[in-house]
Amino acid sequence: MLTFVVVGITDAPNPHFAPEVAELIGSAQVFSGGRRHHELVAHLLPPGAQWIDIVVPLQGVWERYRAVGSGTIVVFASGDPLFYGFAVTLRREFPDAAMRVVPAPNSLQMLAHRLCLPYHDMRVVSLTGRPWHELDRALIERAPMIGILTDRDHTPAAIVGRMRDYGYTDYSVFVGERLGNPELERVRPYADGMEVAMPNCVMAIRERRGSEGATTARQCRRYGLPEGEFALLDGREKMITKMPVRLLTLQALDLPRRRVLWDIGACTGSVSIEARLLFPHLRVEAFEVRPECEDIIGRNARRFGTPGINVHIGDFCTLCEDAATMSKVAAPDAVFIGGHGGQLAAIMSKVVNRLPAGGVVVMNSVTSAVVDSLTPHRAPSRQMWDEACRALGLRQEPPMRIQLNDNNPIEILKAVVAG
Repeated sequence: MLTFVVVGITDAPNPHFAPEVAELIGSAQVFSGGRRHHELVAHLLPPGAQWIDIVVPLQGVWERYRAVGSGTIVVFASGDPLFYGFAVTLRREFPDAAMRVVPAPNSLQMLAHRLCLPYHDMRVVSLTGRPWHELDRALIERAPMIGILTDRDHTPAAIVGRMRDYGYTDYSVFVGERLGNPELERVRPYADGMEVAMPNCVMAIRERRGSEGATTARQCRRYGLPEGEFALLDGREKMITKMPVRLLTLQALDLPRRRVLWDIGACTGSVSIEARLLFPHLRVEAFEVRPECEDIIGRNARRFGTPGINVHIGDFCTLCEDAATMSKVAAPDAVFIGGHGGQLAAIMSKVVNRLPAGGVVVMNSVTSAVVDSLTPHRAPSRQMWDEACRALGLRQEPPMRIQLNDNNPIEILKAVVAG
């Protein structure tokens, strides 16, 4: 049987190990790790030892591990190998192998120690080879302390820039560099223009309220965003979903149980923004045909502090045929159709092909204020909706009907994919 002993190390130039681990290193023959790890431990390896570099793509590394056949491979990894570390990947690839993990402090632990901060409630976010989603979620949820693992793209400067763009300026940000190396490590507050050595990590700490109890614009998440606070398309108030209708629409979408929302015909982005603000776990994909709306959605997202809304400009049906575009779009389990341009049947057909069983589609339809003895007059969009649902085998739920002031009534229509 193949056995992995995964040993965590810091950036200390002369690592010291417990006697049991040092004895294991002295008797093993096959070792592995990153090139930086090799530099740190090369002088401790026995003569004739085999070293397997961990480099991407990892498939080549797995093949060399399997070629060992049986016996022990000592793998060196940074910090705690089970904390967003290599041992997690290794266990996934070699589920039947024996494994032992010898951890060292991880970088965020060390940064908290250097700052003398209790970190039991720290929100951990890894941006190492990952998108911004979890940092965005932590900010929207107003996490009081966020520990962030960085990479060469998600640098401290990029992180602070994103926080500022979306109004999260009430955080103090600290950077830890080369932690564990007594000669080179540095811990300092972030400052614009500072040069930061790799590897590094970031701690963002939300400031408390002032003595008068004043709050910043981002200290409380709001429930129900007034339409008057949005930047509008050509100043047209009718081109935005009104707040009461928007909240009922989100309720119909059942978003606490959903992972990905598609907002088709997003226009000003009001539905996307309200959904992102209230349900930060959601991935939101907004589609809009008007090019000028990309800037409007961006401005509104920054105004309300909702990073992470992915905007796709162009005709929805055409975008769905573009493999390059759709490869970057997360598959939905909830879809809101805010505008269809007369293509409702085609849009719903493409949506249903991507929704799982139990996925939902919601649309709002304006009805006539004239009501006969049984039902209100059905607008063309409602007729198209009914026809599309029948053709696609969708199960319709009873619509909700709402009327605001003297405006025509609106029906909130919901259909579910059968499963």
